[in-house]
Amino acid sequence: MIIDELLEDAQKRLEGRAVVDVRIGLGYTAVRLDDGGCGLAGTITEGADWSCSLLDDAGDLLEQSAKDLAAEALSTHPVRASVGLATINAVLNRHGDEGPGPLKVLPVDGARVAMVGLFRPLVPELKRRAAELHIFERQPVSPETLPDWAAERILPECDVAIITSLTLVNKTLDHLLDLAQCKVALLGPTTPQSTVFAAYGVGHLFGRVVRDTDRILEVVSQAGGTQRFGAAAPKTYQKI
Repeated sequence: MIIDELLEDAQKRLEGRAVVDVRIGLGYTAVRLDDGGCGLAGTITEGADWSCSLLDDAGDLLEQSAKDLAAEALSTHPVRASVGLATINAVLNRHGDEGPGPLKVLPVDGARVAMVGLFRPLVPELKRRAAELHIFERQPVSPETLPDWAAERILPECDVAIITSLTLVNKTLDHLLDLAQCKVALLGPTTPQSTVFAAYGVGHLFGRVVRDTDRILEVVSQAGGTQRFGAAAPKTYQKI
């Protein structure tokens, strides 16, 4: 799986690193390393056991090495997977250039566009420019979204796919990329900056790089998300 390759890449850089802070917010998870690096990943709680505590080792996560915490990205427990991916991003997402947004880059005009995960700010312009727009969501967050299983039939017929990187956390990305025989972009703060994706047909990475760790830790802890990140974690673009 892609997550295995990302972990292998990250663990080479995590050798000797320690984790000094972990924040698991309602929207995002942030992990800070002892060398100042900070990574983000979306927090998923669906499917987690809510009996008393989501993590039985809560309060003791800093006792793990950075390599061990990153390995949690392989976990089937969604919160652990979020922590693991944030740790991976703490070393992979160190640098990045601010670039054009996805609708400046992707060939959406007159195209059949699939959006896996509702990126609401992109929807009005996509409705104007694309011939078709199909939005897939696991949860019924909006009347305009389709259930995730509908992607099985519709995604292979699309020309452009914009996929949330939260699919790395819930382990659905590999299958979605098998279905998507088209131009593919990964989008969101969870996106790792890695050329690993090129072998799987992904050509564009739209993510975030943390510049002001203290600010991001506060925002994440207070249930904030992308609208509150601002200059503390600017958007980045990488073509691969």
